[in-house]
Amino acid sequence: MTTEETQSRGERRWIVLGEDGRHVTLGRHSDPSPDEIAQAEAGLAAQGLAGWLAVMEGAYYQPGKPSLMVVRPLCSPERPFAEAADAFQAARKAKLDGMQ
Repeated sequence: MTTEETQSRGERRWIVLGEDGRHVTLGRHSDPSPDEIAQAEAGLAAQGLAGWLAVMEGAYYQPGKPSLMVVRPLCSPERPFAEAADAFQAARKAKLDGMQ
């Protein structure tokens, strides 16, 4: 593994992953508090959305896929986490391809 790959794998952040693959970052350098998680879940519910609290490891804007690990569901998602993760990776790839 190259130094660049090692550094990009070291990036870790908490995210809220929506069923459609959209995401927002909750924290990069510390774990989100229970209040922050509750606020994120309330925000999803207010918009009629659902998703998961997840951990993303790897750099978003670097080559290679960041890994996603589900922590827990938020607002009772109806789609499987794997479908949301695939949508996330597809949207990320499209964004990266558009930047080149």
